[in-house]
Amino acid sequence: MVTSLPIPRLVIAAPSSGSGKTTVATGLMAAFSERGLAVSPHKAGPDYIDPGYHALATGRPGRNLDAFMCGPELVAPLFAHGASGCDLAIVEGVMGLYDGAAGRGELASTAQVAKLLRAPVVLVVDASSQSRSVAALVHGFASFDPQVRLGGVILNKVGSDRHEAMLREALEEAGMPVLGVLRRAPQVAAPSRHLGLVPVAERRSDALSSVAALADQVRAGCDLEALMALARTAPALECEPWSPERALIPRGVAAPPAPGAGGSGPRPVIAVAGGPAFTFSYAEHAELLTAAGAEVVTFDPLRDEALPDATTGLVIGGGFPEVYAPELAANAPLRKAVAAFAETGGPVAAECAGLLYLARSLDGKPMCGVLDADARMSERLTLGYREAVAVSDSALAVTGTRLRGHEFHRTVIEPGAGSAPAWGFTHPERRVEGFVRQGVHASYLHTHWAAEPSVALRFAEAAARAR
Repeated sequence: MVTSLPIPRLVIAAPSSGSGKTTVATGLMAAFSERGLAVSPHKAGPDYIDPGYHALATGRPGRNLDAFMCGPELVAPLFAHGASGCDLAIVEGVMGLYDGAAGRGELASTAQVAKLLRAPVVLVVDASSQSRSVAALVHGFASFDPQVRLGGVILNKVGSDRHEAMLREALEEAGMPVLGVLRRAPQVAAPSRHLGLVPVAERRSDALSSVAALADQVRAGCDLEALMALARTAPALECEPWSPERALIPRGVAAPPAPGAGGSGPRPVIAVAGGPAFTFSYAEHAELLTAAGAEVVTFDPLRDEALPDATTGLVIGGGFPEVYAPELAANAPLRKAVAAFAETGGPVAAECAGLLYLARSLDGKPMCGVLDADARMSERLTLGYREAVAVSDSALAVTGTRLRGHEFHRTVIEPGAGSAPAWGFTHPERRVEGFVRQGVHASYLHTHWAAEPSVALRFAEAAARAR
């Protein structure tokens, strides 16, 4: 049912990556949350790490809005699902404001998300090496697409009072409100490595301090009242909020699937890898599995020596197993338990880090040995959106299932024999990728199950049969 959602909202964008979007967005989320507001955090694009900081700042799941992976038609419904009952929603953009999927125009850009949400945009500008030119830069971004409403600017990395005065004068001439000024403050920068920021789960106590410092910095440098007033100018959003239960209803069917994922008795237990080594997941995946009748239980492959009791399905998502390869290798009891589970034909869905964990070895360290393959770090970053079609029947998808996904890794895997490929990529290049063996579906491809809920239902049903 289409509803009218009158939630105040802002999109935090920038001219380019590295301008300070995450600093400002996370700081704003924390600062408004400290005022007692229920803040709904969102991230444009496929990124997993920033939403972890957003969740820490707000106490709510960080949710992604990706118009490529899920389609433009799901951006507003997924937003409405996450923002339901909140006082304010803040969306952190991706890359530069108008950057999106390569060769696809505005698709998956922050600008497209802002237009789909009818949300005002705040542009975060790294002003460290400019003064009056900032007005020309901002004017260009404000006028490039008249449908994108640029409501103001937050100046980042400002060097001095005099520098600030020159920037404000230039923007006043351009008629653009300055909603905040942040000075250089490297002490609150989050540490990063080969794939971006270090995830919250790997530095929780330090991350709490960093988020608190960001809130202090934003509170001191930004006009929170003006930002909230701008957020309230967003018109009511007319859409049907996404629902995991409703998403599982096949098209043309009047009733949802039967509880228990197609079976009677106890719910199937699906174990989902978590902890510092496996931090990449979308909140909607667990919601879909739960709606399909499963009990979702998290375990930590670094510390737990056994799978959760009565596990009948196993999901191992993305993360940084290469950083923790010695610790993962040292947990031999769990590696053996995972291998034994897979050997019985139990359903296993593994993405990227999960693929590496199921391999025979990673950088020479023993892994689970489920796949006849060895993985290692490389110098080359593999990054980009992919269009894929399932080329083998598996616990996750039937042959011919089409999904859009994202690759993001600095590892390579050298396969042996005994497995069928999982996906055939159709864009931007044609190749097969991944592994299907018995109940195992393992691939580098990150996918968002909200785009094709049938995969969650199929996996839960496989776990129910394994029960």
